Amino acid sequence: MSIVKMKRVRLFGMRSDREEVLRVLQHAGCVEIDEPTDKLEDPDWAGVSRPDDRALSAAREASASALAALELLKKYAPEKGGLLKSRPVVEEREFFDDGAYAAALETARKLNETERRVHALYAEQSKLRGQKLSLAPWLNLDIPLETESTRDVIIRFGTVPGAVDIAELRGALDAATDLSELTEVSADNEAHYLFFVCHRSAEEETENVLKEFGFTRSALRGWTGTAAENDRRLDAEIARLDREAEEAKKELSTYGGERLALQRCADRAAQEVSREEAKCRLLDTQATFFLEGWVPAEEVGTLEKSLEPFLCAWETEDPAPEDYPQVPVKLKNNGFTRPLNMVTDMYALPAYDGVDPNPLMAPFFIFFYGFMMADMGYGLLMMLVSYIVMKKTRPKGPTMRHMIPLLGLCGVSTFIMGALTGGFFGDLIPQLVMLTTGKEIALPSLFSPLDDALAVLIGSLAIGLIQIFTGMGVNMYRKIKKGEVMDALCNEGAWYCVFILFAVGAVLGQIKTALIAILVLLVLTQGYGKKGIVGKVMGIGGSLYNNITGYFSDILSYSRLMALMLAGAVIAQVFNTLGAITGNIVTFFLISMVGNALNFALNLLGCYVHDMRLQCLEYFGRFYEDGGKPFRPLDIDTKYVDVVKSK
Repeated sequence: MSIVKMKRVRLFGMRSDREEVLRVLQHAGCVEIDEPTDKLEDPDWAGVSRPDDRALSAAREASASALAALELLKKYAPEKGGLLKSRPVVEEREFFDDGAYAAALETARKLNETERRVHALYAEQSKLRGQKLSLAPWLNLDIPLETESTRDVIIRFGTVPGAVDIAELRGALDAATDLSELTEVSADNEAHYLFFVCHRSAEEETENVLKEFGFTRSALRGWTGTAAENDRRLDAEIARLDREAEEAKKELSTYGGERLALQRCADRAAQEVSREEAKCRLLDTQATFFLEGWVPAEEVGTLEKSLEPFLCAWETEDPAPEDYPQVPVKLKNNGFTRPLNMVTDMYALPAYDGVDPNPLMAPFFIFFYGFMMADMGYGLLMMLVSYIVMKKTRPKGPTMRHMIPLLGLCGVSTFIMGALTGGFFGDLIPQLVMLTTGKEIALPSLFSPLDDALAVLIGSLAIGLIQIFTGMGVNMYRKIKKGEVMDALCNEGAWYCVFILFAVGAVLGQIKTALIAILVLLVLTQGYGKKGIVGKVMGIGGSLYNNITGYFSDILSYSRLMALMLAGAVIAQVFNTLGAITGNIVTFFLISMVGNALNFALNLLGCYVHDMRLQCLEYFGRFYEDGGKPFRPLDIDTKYVDVVKSK
């Protein structure tokens, strides 16, 4: 239950062994490979270069292809199975089978190629539908569209704006010449579609008239036959393309049996990408390569065993204090505190030379959650969900693998607090007994949130004071460990005494004496580290204001524990009462279960948010030093399958 000690590792190896060394390190999963940027700027390292990144590009393309194929299967061959389906387990040797990997990549290529063909068919259909739209105004014209002007006759297909009066246009043409004929084929709000014929001798006069009315020639080149004939041909072509697209989609749906192979392929490709990215952080010469990174001190033996078969030279060393901001952080926790990594990861990892907050936070977080939820029924549901999900799905993601066990631990706390308050889906059992027998009963309880609200509030504030005292104690210990003894005594130590003196004075009835002692203590300690009389006076005044208001507001924040406990109990009882009013057991259970489901869902989120606030603001603010970056070793990290590593 601590921050794992790290060692910097440097390695020189033969370039011919580079790929195999990276595979061995990925199997071991204990080395984070760093980016040695300082070496590239050092003149003494002028002979080194970055490895070729073409393999990385190929690995990324393979990964994208496999993932795209899996998305196609979701669309065309959806997987049948329950929500809690577990991931397949694969032996490492089988997982890294190059033959199976190549075959799966070929399957992915075929799937993606077929999908591209479907898109091409749909694109061609869209193009043909656009052509149909361009032909639609001319469907009533029984003249081939390829008809062209002759030596004696001018032929025009065109349009005029919809606002033009066709009768007026005909009149203008008749006035200009009697050797022309204008036919309106169709019209819409935008335009009139016209077929115009005239003798070539009248071309100039008619052109002037048409231009005056906004006549625009239509682009109908390339068509053979009438518009109706072409429209029927386009319909047949669209239907043919649609059949081909349906056949291609049917073909895609037959690949459902390849899902597992493609999942393994996607995970394998991800490992290739990870390894190639790590390779790009190495430095090469013509014959050797250089690797720099971090390894947990407890894993040095594993690293040594992994590197035994290779001709290489390597060393490890402890990081210097000035290197601490760059040292990756790995937390070592047990089954009780590990689920709190979810909270720590969401907030920020501790600094490498800081304190692992999980053991210090776990008892408070879990207890606070149960205190606010406080219902045996809700606690049982939380434990049941946690057990089933962990048993069936073996969650692996960085959030789910911590959230589900944390849900179970908070469920235990919720059940215990529910037993102390006598809550089981609110007052479901007493209401049910009253509805069926007419007798009033009450579940045994130590206290009631509704009847003992003041006691619950005082208890909430007292619990908060304990957590704040714990945070102060941790910070005081850290300062003393660093040699800052007087700073610890004059800050956290002095305020410890303030609380103790006030409590003793209150118990003995000597508040006035206690306040005088507190004032003297603060005057003697709160000016520590300040220079000059003015500095000390300002330090004392500022410390009094900041600490008094800070401690008061922080302790008062813990009243939310009582508020959420009371709110959850009241909402549950309201829905149970509404159900009992009906006088019918069926409607009672229906209303009660719906209401309790809403209350449960609301409290699951509400209790988590408020619990997080108490930990991250009131508690962490007392001692926590963040700024750590996570330890990310080169490892076999999969999404779709679980890989069992060989010995």
